[in-house]
Amino acid sequence: MPLARRLPKRGFTNIFAKEYATVNVSDLEKLDDGAIVDVNTLLENGMIKKACDGLKVLGNGELKKKLTVKAVKFTKTAEQKITAAGGSIEVL
Repeated sequence: MPLARRLPKRGFTNIFAKEYATVNVSDLEKLDDGAIVDVNTLLENGMIKKACDGLKVLGNGELKKKLTVKAVKFTKTAEQKITAAGGSIEVL
């Protein structure tokens, strides 16, 4: 019997899974103070490769600039760090 038939078949690929482009809070520090951050802004600055199904902001790093961030998802720490720096978030 061929090897491919002898080995166990495992795993599952969800065809409905969404893939998000991710960016850390520390990466947002590179942008200008008071900027509006969305997927198009990050694509232009080369911070993400492609838009995928949306943008997810992760809370790794520090933020000292006041930014308006528009994304599909935020982690709790990212949300806290953005608002603590005086910025605002918008969930799309």
